[in-house]
Amino acid sequence: MSDSPAPAEALSRLIIDTLALHRSLRCGGTGRARTLVIWITDAQTLARSAVEILLELTQARPHTTDEDLLLLERLAQIAKAAQDTGAELTAALARAVENQRRCAAASSGPVVVLGPSPQQLIASAADILGRIPALCHAIHREQLVPPTHHAHQPR
Repeated sequence: MSDSPAPAEALSRLIIDTLALHRSLRCGGTGRARTLVIWITDAQTLARSAVEILLELTQARPHTTDEDLLLLERLAQIAKAAQDTGAELTAALARAVENQRRCAAASSGPVVVLGPSPQQLIASAADILGRIPALCHAIHREQLVPPTHHAHQPR
């Protein structure tokens, strides 16, 4: 028997972690390098969690029904959204460091920067991340994973 949580529990945890990261992105300020690195690792952790749920489910049995395949598709979409969030945050980090370097190297006058600002990339990451709770709720609403059953539940 696996030590990993049941899929319903893992999805609930994924929603909680996603909402916490989403709140941080929306209220986190300008995106200093250290903060961005933390957010990137959080997004990667979300992606890993989604992939681990997928792995757990695909090891259990073959998935051939429409409901099974829809569940796998939704989980893959969750993993992709988390990875895309991490990619946007990594782009924000690269842009922030580039901007800082250009400002430090500028001898006089303002530095002109082309492309999206780190704040715009962070906002994009938050928008992408916002898809994950909706996908998780759809999985629960459509009862694609069985509800959590506790081992020591009275009968």
